[in-house]
Amino acid sequence: MDIASINGVNLAFTDSGPVDGGRTVVFSHGLLMDHEMFEPQIAALAGQHRVITWDERAHGETRAPGPFSYWDSARDLTGLLDHLGVDTAVLAGMSQGGFLSLRAALASPERIQALVLMGSQAGLEDPEKQASYEVLHQVWLDQGPEPVQEIVAGIILGEGEWASWYAKWATWAERDRNEFTHAFRCLSDRDDITERLGEITCPTLVIHGTADAAIPMERAREMADGLGGSTAFVEIDGGTHACNLTHPGPVNEAILAFLTSLD
Repeated sequence: MDIASINGVNLAFTDSGPVDGGRTVVFSHGLLMDHEMFEPQIAALAGQHRVITWDERAHGETRAPGPFSYWDSARDLTGLLDHLGVDTAVLAGMSQGGFLSLRAALASPERIQALVLMGSQAGLEDPEKQASYEVLHQVWLDQGPEPVQEIVAGIILGEGEWASWYAKWATWAERDRNEFTHAFRCLSDRDDITERLGEITCPTLVIHGTADAAIPMERAREMADGLGGSTAFVEIDGGTHACNLTHPGPVNEAILAFLTSLD
């Protein structure tokens, strides 16, 4: 991965596909994921479009020197655009990647051509769900990820064999468990931007799996309905929270069609 020093953080990123000719699409990952979750999208899009992926603070190869918010992450993203000489781009985010992409669209609307929001929402967690996440967070801090890794994977990825992600989480925890707290508090303490959705007027594609265990379909519908620009909504049958990774075929088809519609 390449490294860019932005906002006092060394951000790890990848840059694939043609610089000229297509759209520039920046993919932002969800909590406890990293840039590798978008390998199916790179494979599908990079023949026609420039595809940028990155590791957000406290994930993958990017460290978190202290607490941060999704507004900080949004500034990291636009700072990465500056570093790469990209004036405007399509922002595609999964879960918290959508949280920060929405905030980038609010903070720097002139930089954003369109949004693709996968397994995301504008509001806050339900109190009961937040309470269960607090328990998972505490176990992770006290004992490491192994006791809760299957539960976490079930929420994000659904059923399957996720040994590669378990290995990543173990490596991250060995490096610094406190970094997970920075990422978790960013998630749990975020602000509700539902009332500001109407300020976002760029075209938006909302993609949501019917089996998303983290964010209910109605939350995605509410977000889509609140946006101020043209919005397309695609349900992925059987799709998990990370449906771009578990159901890449229909997700890639929807993204490619959306990018074509922008021409």
